[in-house]
Amino acid sequence: MGMCVILKALTTRFWGPKLVLWIVLVVLSFFVPEQFFLFWGNYVALVGSVLFILYGLVLLVDFAHSWAETCLEKYEATESAGWQTVLIGSTFVMFAASLALTIVMFIFFAASGCSLNQAFISVNLALSILATAMSIHPTVQEYNTRSGLAQAAMVCIYGTYLTMSAVANEPDDHQCNPLARSRGTQTASVIVGAIFTFLAISYSTTRAATQTSSLGAASVKSGGYVRVDDAEHGLVRTEPSTRARMRSEALLAAVESGALPSSALDSSDDEASVAGDDRDDERSGVQYHYSTFHLVFFLATCYTACLLTSWGTFQIEKGHGEDDFVAIGRSYAVVWVKVVSTWVCYGLYYWTLLAPVVMPDRY
Repeated sequence: MGMCVILKALTTRFWGPKLVLWIVLVVLSFFVPEQFFLFWGNYVALVGSVLFILYGLVLLVDFAHSWAETCLEKYEATESAGWQTVLIGSTFVMFAASLALTIVMFIFFAASGCSLNQAFISVNLALSILATAMSIHPTVQEYNTRSGLAQAAMVCIYGTYLTMSAVANEPDDHQCNPLARSRGTQTASVIVGAIFTFLAISYSTTRAATQTSSLGAASVKSGGYVRVDDAEHGLVRTEPSTRARMRSEALLAAVESGALPSSALDSSDDEASVAGDDRDDERSGVQYHYSTFHLVFFLATCYTACLLTSWGTFQIEKGHGEDDFVAIGRSYAVVWVKVVSTWVCYGLYYWTLLAPVVMPDRY
């Protein structure tokens, strides 16, 4: 009945066997040779983490534009001062927070002799100013009327956060990193960083797996998905019955084979289905590729593994008395990953501003 139907069945059914299989795999992981984990962590997880970071940065820039455009559209549609206040207020808060973090970094992490930290902070400040100036440049706004300070503010605050996180993770002395030996501050930093990381992973994976518009449209006949108009199809509130599921699978298979047009998937609900506006997303296909969904989550697990192991590096530090502790998260590998990610993020945002100017026929 087609690969799409098989993937759908494997994803949405067989929860009992899949739970048992998951438990078995967890138990078997304790018997896997150490060499496998070393190879996986040093190569597979590292490559997957880099890909996830790049993908997450693309999503961040996309979200920055989507956020501003959504506020503008809501304001133009309703003429409500609330949306205008949200847009202007959030922009001001993000710029103010970015400036405050920059000042804090110059005071505590850029002392005399800390040339590397000074360079990181100064470059981030310059990139932030450039992003702000480009967002309101007349030429950019001529080709992209939606560009503005709101998108630049979101990119600036994220870039500043990454820069501060980078300098705070340097395995240096008190002079360049006052948090290097502070257990209390380190614990708070780890907790905040963990919360932010897992929120980012959750948003990135969910957003990436369901944002089919960013991945390009594909037809059902070619094994892709069907875009569903939100105005015509309500949210899924009830689990489809066996009869309705069989009917939807038969329709989907017929469309994939070419026996029926894709419009057949938009037919009315079966008489035995729940009355009202309740809809079943399986009757007209899903709005994302199952393969994309699982791939993004796989890359996210690679990224999480690298975060928990400090990208394969750790330090054993002397504590008070006989208490030694393993410092995970403070290494130059982590510093450079975060700094380079900051620069890539700015670069992606610059390109979204310049692309319509350089290639107007494609935008």
